Amino acid sequence: MYIDEPLKKYLDETASGSSTPGGGSVAALAGALGAALTSMVCNFTVGKKKYADVEADVEKILSEVEDIRSELLDLMVKDTQVYGQVTDAYKMPKDTPEEKASRTAAIQEALKMAMQAPLEAAICCHKVLKLNIPLLEKGNQNLISDVGVAVLLAEAAMRAAVMNVEINLSYIKDKELVDKTREMLRPLLDEASKIRVEVYKEVNNAIGAELS
Repeated sequence: MYIDEPLKKYLDETASGSSTPGGGSVAALAGALGAALTSMVCNFTVGKKKYADVEADVEKILSEVEDIRSELLDLMVKDTQVYGQVTDAYKMPKDTPEEKASRTAAIQEALKMAMQAPLEAAICCHKVLKLNIPLLEKGNQNLISDVGVAVLLAEAAMRAAVMNVEINLSYIKDKELVDKTREMLRPLLDEASKIRVEVYKEVNNAIGAELS
């Protein structure tokens, strides 16, 4: 679903009145695009005599980011699938106390499942950000602007994914789970901001940007 279909189909369905794909799926796709650019920089570095001294390091980055790109594509699809469970839970009958209790339990379980895809996507995007740091120096310098774009996409995708985590957390009644999830994400978001600022500055300096 979606992965092997035309991009236009995905965009059209996102733009339509359908509830899926939504923000969580789009966040994962944006993260996958950032990962793809990271891979491109690596592929333009590996095999070049000028970068022979760092080839092993860049090959390792390439291997890692390709695994992440694949995972993000899977999460792009998974997010659309788990959302359906949330809508199904809200449609459950609620005429009797027993039905209300069953419906509430089903909604809570579905919300926890729906939170997982964007949560995993956010973690993946954070990894993409970190993998780009060494490429500022070790990557093919002709593609340093692509490092910048990869980082901007990955950070935006991460924050978009976290927003989708938060919308689910706002309805989840398990306070321990809510607090634990937020405590885990805070330092990752802080680090993501620092990486984006550092890379953005270095890339702009390298390309002599005046408009950025």
